[in-house]
Amino acid sequence: MDNSTNPENSTEEQGITLRCNKCNRPITPSEAVLTPTGYRCPDCVRQQQKIFDTSKPLDYVLGFLLAAVVSYLGSLLAARIGFFIFLLGPATGAAAAEVVRFATQKRRSKALFRLFTAGLIIGGFPRLFILLLNIFWGINMNAMNFYAVLPLIYQVIFLALAIPSGFYRLSGKRRL
Repeated sequence: MDNSTNPENSTEEQGITLRCNKCNRPITPSEAVLTPTGYRCPDCVRQQQKIFDTSKPLDYVLGFLLAAVVSYLGSLLAARIGFFIFLLGPATGAAAAEVVRFATQKRRSKALFRLFTAGLIIGGFPRLFILLLNIFWGINMNAMNFYAVLPLIYQVIFLALAIPSGFYRLSGKRRL
């Protein structure tokens, strides 16, 4: 029998020496994905990851809207409470994550986490936009000072703390 027609020999000639530990398909070292139980092909890894996407289409809408509402309410308080924004920001992100987790009945998906994060950003944006307009209007009126910019600084700090806090609380990912 000719060695060129045998698929196992042709893969060995190409330098492929690994096999997927689930489907036993030959894989190259560049496409091999290391798992706790050994190397797998990208198709088997993708199939395994699909098991963890449990969200329904309505969950995406709920996640986005609820995150936007909670972020908007938190942003209304951000300029009023001053330095305590360092406590309100992460608390608002965590509260938004818990509200979304409760509304979606703990269903999960990567797209849901991304839409939730977009909701947090968009919910805090109207107040940020209004503050920016006030600052530009103040510059035109020659009434610019540090205290005019302070609410904007608090708003930016609020969003910078609320967004990662909410994302990591909902997704369960840990930062190293």
